[in-house]
Amino acid sequence: MRIAVLKERAPGETRVAASPETVKKIVALGHEVVVEAGAGLASSVLDESYTAAGAAIAADAAQALTGADLLIKVRRPVPDEIARLRAGAGVVALMEPHGDKSGAESYAKAKVEALAMELVPRITRAQAMDALSSQSNLAGYRAVIEAAHLFGRGFPMMMTAAGTVAAAKVFIMGAGVAGLQAIATARRLGAVVTATDVRPAAKEQVASLGAKFIAVEDEEFKQAETAAGYAKAMSAEYQKKQAALVAEHIAKQDIVITTALIPGRPAPVLVSEAMVTAMKAGSVVIDLAVTQGGNCPLSKADEIVDVGGVRVAGFSNLPARLPADSSALYAKNILALLPLLTDKETKAFAPAWDDEIIKGAMLTRAGAVVHPIFAASPAA
Repeated sequence: MRIAVLKERAPGETRVAASPETVKKIVALGHEVVVEAGAGLASSVLDESYTAAGAAIAADAAQALTGADLLIKVRRPVPDEIARLRAGAGVVALMEPHGDKSGAESYAKAKVEALAMELVPRITRAQAMDALSSQSNLAGYRAVIEAAHLFGRGFPMMMTAAGTVAAAKVFIMGAGVAGLQAIATARRLGAVVTATDVRPAAKEQVASLGAKFIAVEDEEFKQAETAAGYAKAMSAEYQKKQAALVAEHIAKQDIVITTALIPGRPAPVLVSEAMVTAMKAGSVVIDLAVTQGGNCPLSKADEIVDVGGVRVAGFSNLPARLPADSSALYAKNILALLPLLTDKETKAFAPAWDDEIIKGAMLTRAGAVVHPIFAASPAA
């Protein structure tokens, strides 16, 4: 199988879909890898490193895609890239299908077999392929680093001859992958960290990282998780009590980091304008959900909004601010998926159509949109 790796063309994207380490392993499996010249430069990977790993370097995207059986990317391919793929070839990327439903139709029209990495099922067998987790982990870390930069003060308590510097107070809203990493990072920097989540099970995870859990822990909260581990819908009365508690808590915080994202739906509002205006001047809000409308209605994508001295920052692509590490992890996610896309004997591109992982991630097949979510509601 001939695998093409291209430069990312989305604005501000610094990642690359293959590392020298994964290229070496892919070549060892009997595949051919062609990398577009300069594809890894923004991730500190030189063409020479790919060559040393066994890849060929193509002068441009057109040359890299010539005869390609599989295209691997970080972000969804642009129309010109899709047009250069032969019918029946595959493409694997973070397709952002919920925000680009017309994209699935275009892949089907081109008869390209498209797989979305963010749709890989979150099951035990697919953990090594979970790109959402690998990238969210780094996003949580980087959110704290960005917050520290904007805050302009120290994180740890420091006792000096000139006086004592108080520790920063950091509040993490959402204790998923990004949130837990944010908690751990803020704690390492010496901050006093608190966190909240709608799932009771998150309390133990938060405590294990040395943070204090903030929630109205009444009987309704204790029963707010299904047997499958998902949060139940809370009553209006509980939501009102929780909002009052969070509002009171936020007013005392130096930094608030929000991480709540729901695939295919607008991000829930966690931090209202009133909450922001109640914070002290010099405080910082980092909104990781800005691409889906934001957890704070004041946030704007890739902008820092000043609200009475409080800085509200919406970073649309935090993993791209750590391109070397995020690329290395994403490349390993792709490598782990590769056996399910390959015929063991012939090494040809041949997805395991009946495998639950491929079924979950496959957007298009044989000229049709096959993923149930998008096939049921095709783009107009």
